[in-house]
Amino acid sequence: MIDSGSTDQTRAIAERMGAKVLQRPFNGFRSQKQFAVDQAAHDWVLCLDADERVSPSLRVSIETARETCFEQAAGYRFARLSEYFGRFLRHGNAYPDHVLRLFDRRRGGWRGDREIHEAASVDGAVRTLPGDLIHYPYRTLEQQLAKPQRYARMMAEHEYARGKRASLGKLILSPAWRFWRGYLFRFGFLDGWHGLVYAYVRANYVRQKTIMLWMLQNGRKIG
Repeated sequence: MIDSGSTDQTRAIAERMGAKVLQRPFNGFRSQKQFAVDQAAHDWVLCLDADERVSPSLRVSIETARETCFEQAAGYRFARLSEYFGRFLRHGNAYPDHVLRLFDRRRGGWRGDREIHEAASVDGAVRTLPGDLIHYPYRTLEQQLAKPQRYARMMAEHEYARGKRASLGKLILSPAWRFWRGYLFRFGFLDGWHGLVYAYVRANYVRQKTIMLWMLQNGRKIG
């Protein structure tokens, strides 16, 4: 486990449960995760965030793959199921949200230079395992509104540094497309009011990111 200066007894609890805890100042999501992979004692690693849990069905799938020494792939992805204010979202842009988290670190890792919305990749075949990775992303609505704003800024700065630019069309259409794609075309409405709020907030993230990119390319400060 990698701890970046938590103050809520996380380190003590993890050590009490038998985990090896390493301290490292936080300098980016991707970098932090790759550091953890580099410290692993074994070749195959399972990467989890603090707000994620392996479901019983996913555990069975992982153990079954391990029994064959993971011979069928260089990495495995699985669906991530997010809890959203008392209900698990099973439609829209929220699900199945496949993520590659189990892989042979000799053939892959957290690559690239993008520290936000980071993703692991491998050289070789990737298989999908049945079962869900349970995700508890937000404790309150206030937290959900603040977290995407911080991520939007980081993503806008990353895209600007790589030469990407916003247009008036994207400023208007991209948030609307994100909403309707998730809520209507991917059946987010089947999740009730939870699906509606989720789709709206995610569309607002796209709006914030595009506005910040627009400001940056026009020489304006965003913070």
